[in-house]
Amino acid sequence: MPIRLEIVTPEKLAYSDDVDAVVLPGSEGELGILPHHAPLLSMLGAGELRFRTGGTEESFAIVGGFVQVRPHKVVVMAETADLAAEIDLEKAQDARRDAERALEAGLVEPADLDQARAELQAALVRIRVAERRHGVGPRRRGLRRPAAGGASWRTPAPSTGSSRPTPSPGRSSGSREAARSPARSG
Repeated sequence: MPIRLEIVTPEKLAYSDDVDAVVLPGSEGELGILPHHAPLLSMLGAGELRFRTGGTEESFAIVGGFVQVRPHKVVVMAETADLAAEIDLEKAQDARRDAERALEAGLVEPADLDQARAELQAALVRIRVAERRHGVGPRRRGLRRPAAGGASWRTPAPSTGSSRPTPSPGRSSGSREAARSPARSG
């Protein structure tokens, strides 16, 4: 059973249709939403909103706002929402350069500084989403593309780091008993 997704900005209704799943950038990390999700109201961060319909995945570059989740409906109220396929990568890169120049110019007014930072963040999100859409930028975590000539997907290589905890400072790496008993002098 699908869930209704509505993406609304102050200017327009950016998207409204039934989807199978939604992953969106919450203020504290990504949120995954499936049909019959528990009711939820959360702030949005800046990032990529992805949704799956059938076998296809689409994405939006989202900056700020709120999300309201009900069992059969997700309403995203975002400051900006740009469909990945419609993002002009050159314009987004120009916006990034303009925002970086404004920050380097040494803005004095806090409001101007905040505005330049917000514009830079929005431009960076648009660039990242557009590059992923066009296969240019870094890929998402998870599965990697097959190596040249490879026919199957591989999972990421396991970590080579040790899973053993590091002893805390002041403790010996000896037995537990030695760590518990007071040192004897003499």
